[in-house]
Order: sequence, then structure tokens, then C-alpha cells
Amino acid sequence: MLFQGCSSLSLDAKGRLSIPARHRDALLEQDAGGLTITRSPEGCLLLYPRIVWERQREKILQLPMSMQWWKRILVGNATDVEMDGSGRVLVSPELRRAVGLEREAILLGMGAYLELWDRATHDAQQAQVLGKEMPAEVINHLVF
Repeated sequence: MLFQGCSSLSLDAKGRLSIPARHRDALLEQDAGGLTITRSPEGCLLLYPRIVWERQREKILQLPMSMQWWKRILVGNATDVEMDGSGRVLVSPELRRAVGLEREAILLGMGAYLELWDRATHDAQQAQVLGKEMPAEVINHLVF
């Protein structure tokens, strides 16, 4: 399963996020709607299908002791969630607070996982990147 695309979403008053249908169907097929949400060092939340997260978690836990704080950030903040009958997941207050996620959000498909951004944070960081010249590494992988 590969996720791609951008969705503008709103969290409800309880902090629930409605997963777009194109992602919801794939998640239900692969892992009965089980997701793991954790914190990214880039200022967003990462949403993994549970089966994908379990492989990632094993890799993270094998990091050396010198990386213990990264283990804490990635594994220690991980929360398992289930989609409800309406295709919503609850994003914990701790995770929302950690990345400044208020009400307006952007959900990005990033291949094997999804990124959940506060809209203002996403827009600011994207504008900053677009204001710079595209690196050769990116240009070399694109066909125009």
C-alpha cells in the first residue's frame, strides 16, 4: 500500500480526525483500520498502518544506546488507535500539543505512511522550501 496526495482536514472538538476515503479503504483492507501515531522530529505527526509501524519500531529499538532519546521520541510517543465506524481516529492531546496541531490540518500521503501537519506550520515550512532553489538531488530524480 502506498499513500500519496494532500488533504485539507479539520479536527473536531474531541481531537478526532476523519481519514479520507481513499486512505481509509486501504487501511481497512490491510490492517482492519489499526494505526499507530507518533511524533516526527520535523514538527508533524506520523501515521503508520499498524503492520508497517511494527517493522519500523523494531528498527528503531535496535538503535544504539547513544540514540536513546530518539527512541523515546519515536517509540515513547507512539499511540495505537483504531478507526471508528465513521473512519475517524482520535489524536491524543499530548501528540496534538507536541506539534502545535490545532483544528486545521494537512494530511500528506508519503508512501508507506501519512504525515499530519498543523496547516499553518505546514504552509510556512513549505513556503520556506519553495523559496529556495531546488536541490540537484531532487532535479535528477524528476522528469520534466
